[in-house]
Amino acid sequence: MDVKEKIGIIEKGTLEVINPDELSVIIEKPNPIAYTGYEPSGKIHLGHAITVMKLKQLQGMGFKIKILLADYHAYLNGKGTLNEIKDLAEYNMKVFRGLGLNHGTDFVHGSSFQSKADYTDSVYKLSTLTTLKRAKRSMDQVSRYDENPKVGSVIYPLMQVVDMSFLGVDLALGGMEQRKIQMLARELLPKIDFKAPVCIHTPLLHGLDGDEKMSSSKGNFIAVDDDENVIKKKVKKSYCPIKVVEGNPIIEIAKYFIFPSQDKILIERCEKFGGNIELTENELCDMYESGELHPLDLKNVVSDFLIEYLRPVREYMSDN
Repeated sequence: MDVKEKIGIIEKGTLEVINPDELSVIIEKPNPIAYTGYEPSGKIHLGHAITVMKLKQLQGMGFKIKILLADYHAYLNGKGTLNEIKDLAEYNMKVFRGLGLNHGTDFVHGSSFQSKADYTDSVYKLSTLTTLKRAKRSMDQVSRYDENPKVGSVIYPLMQVVDMSFLGVDLALGGMEQRKIQMLARELLPKIDFKAPVCIHTPLLHGLDGDEKMSSSKGNFIAVDDDENVIKKKVKKSYCPIKVVEGNPIIEIAKYFIFPSQDKILIERCEKFGGNIELTENELCDMYESGELHPLDLKNVVSDFLIEYLRPVREYMSDN
């Protein structure tokens, strides 16, 4: 597989790559490093799984994967005490391994290096190069809205920028909520004599309640280690308005999880409702938007798929 083919595969399922020319150089390096950071702040859900799929893809292309278990970041973002966050970090690491990020993946706790003198020195340097307004704006989609934000919400993005330099990152992966911080990193890291990483942004998955973001804190999620009955109940109760494709979380799950691995899905229906039918992604969206496909039929196929797709995670968690 040549460089152009690899870039095409990496770009598929992403919203943007900044930028492809730099990516083509990185791909040819021996053991380039790709990273993403996760706050240990709750259950690992399908929103996280979108980035995990891309990490596994990069790993298959020879990238070294580093996952930052961002415990100090979670603390600054008001996600619990340090002891609570420590326990969640261990659980999160186990779940990520269950998702397939097992062999060849480095899990790094932020607290293992974020209090070192040279790290702190870099944060101080960035604080002189960043306006308060810019730092606060970069946190818009990362933290909960707060009319009176804590100082920690300004330190948070500066630390995230420095994390990339300390981890030796060639490529930073994250959802679109991370974009402003990653753009801050591309702008500021060269100013303190570090390389700017290539940045890849994946889509955000809508919450099961129709909210713009699936989130453990909002309870609108499917955890990757949920059991079969819980998955069925959550999908059945989820927001899935008739004839609406845009912002429909069930359509998104089909788009981001089912169709990347298969060209068509089988919709099983009673004969009086049209019988079984196989649909491509475009056909599914068109048929749903026209009202020819009922939400319950869509939910059933998505629920069945997720139960099987997440089975390895449940088995790994029960065995470990």
